[in-house]
This record gives sequence, structure tokens and C-alpha cells, in this order.
Amino acid sequence: MAHDKTPSLDIDGPLARITLRRPEVANRLELADLEALQAQLKIVNDTESVRVLLLQAQGRHFCSGFHIDAMPGVDAGALFERLTDAWENARPVTVAAIQGGVYGGATDLALACDFRLGVNACEMFVPAARLGLHFYRGGMERYVQRLGLATAKRLLLAGESFDAPAMLAMGYLDSLHADGGALEAAADALCRQLAAMAPLALAGMKRHLNAMARGQLDRAALQADIDRCNASDDLAEGIKAWRDKRVPTFQGR
Repeated sequence: MAHDKTPSLDIDGPLARITLRRPEVANRLELADLEALQAQLKIVNDTESVRVLLLQAQGRHFCSGFHIDAMPGVDAGALFERLTDAWENARPVTVAAIQGGVYGGATDLALACDFRLGVNACEMFVPAARLGLHFYRGGMERYVQRLGLATAKRLLLAGESFDAPAMLAMGYLDSLHADGGALEAAADALCRQLAAMAPLALAGMKRHLNAMARGQLDRAALQADIDRCNASDDLAEGIKAWRDKRVPTFQGR
């Protein structure tokens, strides 16, 4: 029986880890991988105890995008847009640990995460224009919203390659680390830090910050989340813990 190389999902308390497992092809995504990632994201969203989702990969590269030759006639852009939009709207806070090259649509999958950590060996490029492929709307919007119009044009129109320092300077990476070991330690520390935050406040602020970036803020929904947090046991616990000089224990209610 062939080894299953679709992404794996591991849930350990407040942390979920999804790992890409095709290192021999730079973690290129097959149709089965996109379907698995969608299903795993639903499991994570439905598991209320999960507060943080880490996306990581095996091998030298993070991900080389979708295998467009594998399924003739398949609209790869539509499949990726569905996945990346869902990833941006994931309930938990999301972190991408990028240990190497990230290419094509995978650049948008990582960009849809809330945080991206990288290593000195990172690089990125989007070869859509070289292939005659028109990038999908959701990804184009994320590039413009999060990286700016000029950078989006350099990526998508000029097909420029960017090394790790450039990725950090443009805001694609939030932090840069020496090697895989340092990256793993930094990602673990960030995930633990996020998991210790008050889940109601964390989820609400994530949702509304993303809506603000898209120019789609629902003011009534924002106020409802503010009121819910103000009346929560978590806020009372947070204030008490602050006064007692101890670490708070949040329950998400």
C-alpha cells in the first residue's frame, strides 16, 4: 500500500498542526491535497478547543503550488481561491512556518495566514504570467491589501523573485530565522503565546481586522463582539490575574 502523502493533521490541546508531506516534489499540491486541506480546516474550525493553527512542511521547500498538469481541465485558480479564502477566514489564529521556497499559489496560501515566519533560505516567486495563467481574484486582492499595489505588480506582472530579506522588508514575513531549528523554536513560541490569549478577544479581533483590511467592516458585529468580551468571564479572569500578578486561565466564555 502506498504511503499517504496528503497533508497530516495533529491536534494537541489548543494547537493544531497541518503538515505538507511531499518533500520530493517541493510539497507540490495535488487535487487530493487541496481536498484534504479543506476537510482538515473544517475539523479545526469545528474543534472549539483549538485556538491556533500551524501550517508547516517537510523537506527543503515549503510549497511549490498546485500541480497544474495533473488534472487537465481543472480550474486550479478556483480551487486555490476556495482554499485560501477559507484559510483567511479560519476561526483560530493561523501561523505559517516557511522553511524554504514558496512558489505560485502557495505564496497566497501562506499570505492568507495571520503570521508568517521564515528562514534565511526562503525565496518566493509567482510564475503565472510566464505560464499564461491569470491569477484568481482573492489572491490578487490579498497581495494588494497586505503587500501593496507596487509589490503585487512586481510579483504578478514582472514575475520577480524575492529572497528572504526582501520578503521580510515587504512584510510578507513577520520574522526571519537562521535555520530550520530556529524557525521551529520561534513558531512554537509564537503558537504558545497566541494559545495563551483570551480566545473570544483573539477570534473577534482577527475577524474584524481582516474585514477592515478588505473595507468590509460590519460595525454592528464588531460592537456585538466588544460587548460579549466586556461581559465575559475571560475579561474578569484577565483583570484578576493582572492584579494578582499571575498567568490567567481563559475558558473562552
